[in-house]
Amino acid sequence: MKKQQNSNYNNESITSLKGADRVRLRPGVIFGSDGLDGCEHAFFEILSNSIDEAREGFGKKIEIIRYKDQSILVKDHGRGIPVDYNPKEDRFNWELVFCELYAGGKYQNNTGENYEFSLGLNGLGTCATQYASEFMDAVIYRDGMCYQLHFEKGENVGGLMKEAAEKQPTGTQITWRPDRDVFTDIHIPLAYFQDVLKKQAVVNAGLLFDLYDEESGETFHYCYENGIKDYLTELSGEKGLTSVHYLQTETRGRDREDKPEYKLKFETAFCFNNHVNVLEYYHNSSFLEYGGSPDKAVRNAFVFAIDKYLKNNNLYKKDEKKITFADVEDSLILVINSFSTVTSYENQTKKSITNKFIQEAMTEFFRQQLEIYFIENKMDADKIAAQVLANKRSRETAENTRINVRKKLTGNLDMNNRVEKFVNCRTKDVSRREIYIVEGDSALGSCKQGRDAEFQAIIPIRGKILNCLKADYNKIFNNDIIIDLLKVLGCGVEVKSKHDKGLNSFDIEQLRWSKIILCTDADVDGFQIRTLLLTMLYRLVPTLIYEKKVYIAESPLYEIRHGKDKYFAYTDTEKNQIVSKLKGKVKIKRSKGLGENAAEMMWETTMNPETRRLILVTPDEAERTQQIFELLLGENLAGRKEYISSEGYKYLDMIDLS
Repeated sequence: MKKQQNSNYNNESITSLKGADRVRLRPGVIFGSDGLDGCEHAFFEILSNSIDEAREGFGKKIEIIRYKDQSILVKDHGRGIPVDYNPKEDRFNWELVFCELYAGGKYQNNTGENYEFSLGLNGLGTCATQYASEFMDAVIYRDGMCYQLHFEKGENVGGLMKEAAEKQPTGTQITWRPDRDVFTDIHIPLAYFQDVLKKQAVVNAGLLFDLYDEESGETFHYCYENGIKDYLTELSGEKGLTSVHYLQTETRGRDREDKPEYKLKFETAFCFNNHVNVLEYYHNSSFLEYGGSPDKAVRNAFVFAIDKYLKNNNLYKKDEKKITFADVEDSLILVINSFSTVTSYENQTKKSITNKFIQEAMTEFFRQQLEIYFIENKMDADKIAAQVLANKRSRETAENTRINVRKKLTGNLDMNNRVEKFVNCRTKDVSRREIYIVEGDSALGSCKQGRDAEFQAIIPIRGKILNCLKADYNKIFNNDIIIDLLKVLGCGVEVKSKHDKGLNSFDIEQLRWSKIILCTDADVDGFQIRTLLLTMLYRLVPTLIYEKKVYIAESPLYEIRHGKDKYFAYTDTEKNQIVSKLKGKVKIKRSKGLGENAAEMMWETTMNPETRRLILVTPDEAERTQQIFELLLGENLAGRKEYISSEGYKYLDMIDLS
């Protein structure tokens, strides 16, 4: 069928958005998104103007209020926005600032006039936020006057109102509510304000941010008197591998020969730490989530300098591969706080900068300064070198382990990937399938004969398995018993370690069983094996516990015969209760272990869904369980001795002293 031609596309079809519609209908162009991210960025645009004033030396405090109705107040003590008549532009300044995109007082920053190192350079923030607001109220103090403006949905209502200010302060207070007609979500969480204000306090030394949250009634204060130095000390804590090293410099350059020269200054602080790693970059106070030029410089310079030190000191093994930045980053805490009079942001959201000169200047600076630092601080240099090499070797070991584990754990349980002595069931319906993990070959025989082969499978444990709390992942995944269990489970492993996260392959959809049932003897050895199995599951596949897939099968301690009748008791209390109700001769047989049980007894007491007793392993006390596991099976020898001394008497009746 011939497509119908649209004859309405002509010279009158081309239109342009005007006024507030330039933002209200296309907020993503200015704010990067019409969702919550864009709404948050609008707040940052207003905050940026107040920060710029403080950095120019006007005002030491910025106040922010997060109201219950999602409106926001930002108040500074700067010079106050110029709003009166501007003869040069033949317009009121408030019209330029609040109603004109690409109008502002920061375009001449590279000439040494106002706002040399400014967050807001594009002249978009205040106007764009006003356009995107349900309402905006501005109260401005300057020149001994108080000016007030009111806007609704991008339009001014009532013009400029002014009166003499009594105390003649200076400053700007802007209150607005983001418009739901513009943004899909305007409920900015408290955590966002806290994060942004803390970051801004870090990079604006001595500037105080007061945040009041009307929703919770709480007030928060953020101030770092010594800026990034104090922040690094806070991040590193007392477990730092090295102390905080602070550097600063100022230089000039250009991104291309035909581009203007501009000023760059930056400060940086870094240290190395075994427990924390943080990389944060700020440019003209804006947090660079994606880094850009500073991040590329750090990656290049740190690898270059540390690799050079390792080579010069013969610390690499023969034919060992060179370090990567991942090996450095694992133990590095670093913050760069940079400022430039010309900045090339990747886009208006200012999450990355692309200046070629900034990247080159920082790279060269770090290379030189790190070489000096290593010479002047030999002990620190040796610690850093040793730690980076340890990170590298741990990463390589983890990668090799990951490859081996994936090979071992993938595939069906066929002839090429079979598990010794594993006895499968017939059904393929995962909702019915059960796996019994039993203690030893003798228990395997009893369970195999007593089970329902349609839906019950069995895998025996050969001896006591590895203590997974003490062992590292490399040792764990070289253990045949654990690998066999993981193969049979089929769902992979959960690994959260920083160095071994590549091992993570967990997918609960691949689990082959509806129930995983631990079935061990009711004696000290059986309890220990059960505990080791739970420890393994808790460390390697904890989701199975949280998803209520793991059970413990209770096996009877006693078989009681009274004539032709037979009873089973699972505790001494139960035994006494049963015996007290029976008259005449009673025979009591103490269970010697699952392997001694007849098939009929195994079915009746331990495997028959109608009569068995299963204990669901729940996550309700997971934290307490982890603490006990770590106390009894971990490295805290003194704590374990103390616990046994105070609590051990409770378990003496479980120990066979004969």
